[in-house]
Amino acid sequence: MNRFARISGTGSCLPPLRLTNADMAARLAERGIETSDEWIVERTGIHARHFVADGVFASDLGAEAARQAMQAAGVAPADIDLIIVATSTPDMVFPSTAAIVQHKLGIAGCPVFDVQAVCSGFVYALTVADAMIRTGSANKALVIGAEVFSRLLDFNDRTTCVLFGDGAGAVVLEASDTPGILATDLHADGKHVGILCVPGHVSGGAVLGDPLLKMDGQAVFKLAVGVLEDAARAVLTKAGKQESDVDWLIPHQANIRIMQSTARKLKLPMDKVVVTVNEHGNTSAASIPLALDHAVRAGQVKKGDTLLLEGVGGGFTWGAVLLDF
Repeated sequence: MNRFARISGTGSCLPPLRLTNADMAARLAERGIETSDEWIVERTGIHARHFVADGVFASDLGAEAARQAMQAAGVAPADIDLIIVATSTPDMVFPSTAAIVQHKLGIAGCPVFDVQAVCSGFVYALTVADAMIRTGSANKALVIGAEVFSRLLDFNDRTTCVLFGDGAGAVVLEASDTPGILATDLHADGKHVGILCVPGHVSGGAVLGDPLLKMDGQAVFKLAVGVLEDAARAVLTKAGKQESDVDWLIPHQANIRIMQSTARKLKLPMDKVVVTVNEHGNTSAASIPLALDHAVRAGQVKKGDTLLLEGVGGGFTWGAVLLDF
């Protein structure tokens, strides 16, 4: 009998502190840097984002999102036999944020690990979990995207610090005898490392390099639009589907212009695109599961819908997942 993997529950977590564009403009004005709500919205579509408080970490957000997903799926912590956390902002150098989440959820014994593919992280993690379930290595997996990007931002750079926010999203992925995840497609090209990176590391107790986010926005935009279309078409071809079969496109929530361009290339109207970037900003690996959970709880995404998830991030990494919800 064929073995497949299906999403049985979703969850998400946003920290309470919500910063509007006006709030960000006021913060930057204190540094003598000028920006405005109009400037940010026109270029990105972002109106607000959430930042964590001191002492709150990616594992805290990820654990709460996981609790919601498990509740939605009707599974207990003891049922979980795999945890994968996609994050670029781990709690510490090691152990993995997944291990810390595991402990906070009261789970023990199952394999846990982090995936680092930046904004493509959730697509990568979901693909790995799908493969492990299909081969019988797991039955019920927690796949989590959790980020605290506010701690990587350079608040002297108005072109990047207004883009990102903090948050987490999670799904329970379960073994099934009916197809859920239909096709996946992952890629990377390390020659583009320099256009989106945080070029710092810890050595001898000190930070070497620059521990703040650097991005060449125009280069990222040009690359993102092309590879997202390619990955989307690849999973559709693998699954024997057409663009018209897609009920919802749930892209990485980086920039409304990238999302609009991708939808246009796939001949999908924007009313078939789940958009949360306006309220959440770019939450990197958390953005796709956050958007998915938002759409499920808002009644947009329903059981039986065909979803196209896709992301692109530093590395440069990109990929897509096509699934029946």
